[in-house]
Amino acid sequence: MASVQDTDIARARNTVIAAFLGWTLDAFDFFILIFTFDEVAKTFGVSITSITLAITLTLASRAVGAFVFGRMADRYGRKPTLMLVIVLYSLFEFVSGLAWSYVSFLVIRTLFGIAMGGEWGVGSSLVMETIPSRWRGWVSGLLQAGYPTGYFLATLLFGFFYSHLGWRGMFFVGAAPALLVFFINAKIHESPAFEAMKQRPKVSLLQIVKANAKLTVYAIAMMTAFNFFSHGTQDIYPKLFLGKQLGLPHATLTNIVLVYNVAAILGGLFFGMLSQKIGRRRAIMLACVIALLAVYPWSHSRDVYMLCAAAFVMQFGVQGAWGVVPAHLNELSPAEIRGTFPGVVYQLGNFLAAINPVLQAEIAQRHGQDYGYALLVVVTSVAVALILLMAFGPEARGVAMASGRVDDSSLPKDAAAIGKSY
Repeated sequence: MASVQDTDIARARNTVIAAFLGWTLDAFDFFILIFTFDEVAKTFGVSITSITLAITLTLASRAVGAFVFGRMADRYGRKPTLMLVIVLYSLFEFVSGLAWSYVSFLVIRTLFGIAMGGEWGVGSSLVMETIPSRWRGWVSGLLQAGYPTGYFLATLLFGFFYSHLGWRGMFFVGAAPALLVFFINAKIHESPAFEAMKQRPKVSLLQIVKANAKLTVYAIAMMTAFNFFSHGTQDIYPKLFLGKQLGLPHATLTNIVLVYNVAAILGGLFFGMLSQKIGRRRAIMLACVIALLAVYPWSHSRDVYMLCAAAFVMQFGVQGAWGVVPAHLNELSPAEIRGTFPGVVYQLGNFLAAINPVLQAEIAQRHGQDYGYALLVVVTSVAVALILLMAFGPEARGVAMASGRVDDSSLPKDAAAIGKSY
């Protein structure tokens, strides 16, 4: 007969698997559009810049989904809300392939963004409230590695099947994540922290936000920089820089994207684990420095091998920094609204950074269609901003998820003093 500890570990493991797959498949669905810009634009008779508006709307609407589904998660539970979110984003991905006009495509992608916006916050809170505190660093890296894993899968689909599927078929394949709900329903339990907090008196969202106003503003600023960091290195890089500006063939472009997504996965895992030892903020700052070292050859080299190497280092740093985010943001979150807070501040950051693809395309147009220049300007700026935000920001490594107090037994002696002192 399995011991209680074995049962808890199995429960935690299944929860990690479900959340990882949920975020992986969410990213897979999002990045399908990155590879189909030109064909979607051609189908609807609009410019590529006009199609980048679909990404802006998807990113902007994610804040709505984070709030709506986050509140549902805090009221009804993480598990049922996560299942609903996965079904909805799969549905809207499928319907994207049926779009009959440019306007209908924009509307559908906005609805997709709302559904997508609920997944990260709900899934990450479910995991962080379920796993042992000693797992948080590497699980944080693993969860965030789901994002480049989804990008990797979308790249494989584009590289090997696009000629057979076309852009509409790519979106139809994107409905597959809906099957994940069967695993969640059968294998996943509700968060222990949520079960404990259900027994407490209810406190209004407004009261909690007012009591944590400074933290909320800081977290939104942090996640705005993080989203510019991620989307600033990914949205226009493959099709508009490597493809359009440099004229790299389909196979070469695909190989470079596959290489830098492997780096992103490795970076998330490495810095997530490192953050458990040196702290969340220090790990993020180190990852940003690594990205800065690669930014010029990544955006200005014309040699394929140098581009590939620089892209590897860049995404090792970018997604390395992101690998710390699930643990860091959930630890900073007020316990009573953890279903809402991490997802909402993340997606509000996404909302503020949603202008990125249009911004980078506009900067490039103003500089003779030089997308490399646009990439350099944006990524350098946000990497420096992130380093400054981390240098002067708070940390709550090892906080007890149900109580919001630091679990001193799992930390160095000085960590409890950091806690929620911000």
